[in-house]
Amino acid sequence: MSPILSAPPAPPPMHAPDGFFSVWLSIAGWIITLVMVGLAIRNTRSQLGERQIPLMGIVGAAIFAGQMLNFTIPGGTSGHLLGGTLAAIILGPWASVLVMTAVVVVQGLLFQDGGLLVMGINIINMGIITSFVGYFTYRHVKKLFKDSRGGMLAGAFAGAWLSLIVTSAFAAVELAVSGTSPMGIALPAMVGVHSLIGVGEGLLTVFALSFIFATRPDLLTGEAAPGQKAAGWVLTGLLLALAITLFAPLASPYSDGLERIAEAFAEPSEVEIAPVGFAVPEEAVFNGKFGESPYEILPDYTVPFLGESGASTIVAGMIGVLIVFGTAVGLATLTRVRKKEELST
Repeated sequence: MSPILSAPPAPPPMHAPDGFFSVWLSIAGWIITLVMVGLAIRNTRSQLGERQIPLMGIVGAAIFAGQMLNFTIPGGTSGHLLGGTLAAIILGPWASVLVMTAVVVVQGLLFQDGGLLVMGINIINMGIITSFVGYFTYRHVKKLFKDSRGGMLAGAFAGAWLSLIVTSAFAAVELAVSGTSPMGIALPAMVGVHSLIGVGEGLLTVFALSFIFATRPDLLTGEAAPGQKAAGWVLTGLLLALAITLFAPLASPYSDGLERIAEAFAEPSEVEIAPVGFAVPEEAVFNGKFGESPYEILPDYTVPFLGESGASTIVAGMIGVLIVFGTAVGLATLTRVRKKEELST
């Protein structure tokens, strides 16, 4: 068996480790991300009220939990919810950028899921592209159906599916310009695999919106539900996000999109870790393992002293849910405070 098959689990489809993208592109990714996050903060100030701040935390926590549940794709591959389209439909694209940034940052810093140098590119791929492509596709398709409920769900599916196709194509181009993988290999492989994963993304997005529409339609319409205190639905939403992590040990054991592509081009000869078409430099290898971070806190979504067990994964997931919730709420609160300061000057 090729060594790549026995390596630790690779990041989810767009969680690239350091070394997959060139240094200059990674730095450019950070610059673009910081600019876009700054624009997101500016554009969401007028939208953030007492209601939107905890909602951002709940959406971020639910997406983080949902990303732990890999589902099987035909052909021995797995995928999972990215959530950018879902967040954009509920919150708007700019607020979605902030939420997805919080998710990716916590995943990278706390769980070593994705590299630190390439975190900017991971945020662009998973958070920025998915938010805007998914949102505007959703809006256009919804209008075709005259803003009906069916049109909303059709738009959600189309937006979620297309957002995954576009972001996988961007990732392929990034791999090609970095010299990591030829365009002729990366583009058809990435888009082909993620066209299937995108179906799961679309179905999960439709399911989540249908559930929200049936239980709390005011979260989609913006109208306050009569007689319901904010603390009640915030606690309920957080508990639901925590409950999702209970199913994490049942996630698909198959490799996800990016890892599956690496395995498909693995060369069992002189290159022990980097597959054919994926020319990963030696500095991307830590302690003899591909894509591993130089430090560990909760590696591979486990708590070290609990070992690699289902309970360990659940506890780690719950810790992540709470931290993402707090990070998103804190970011939204700081944005709103800055808005008030500017209005008072």
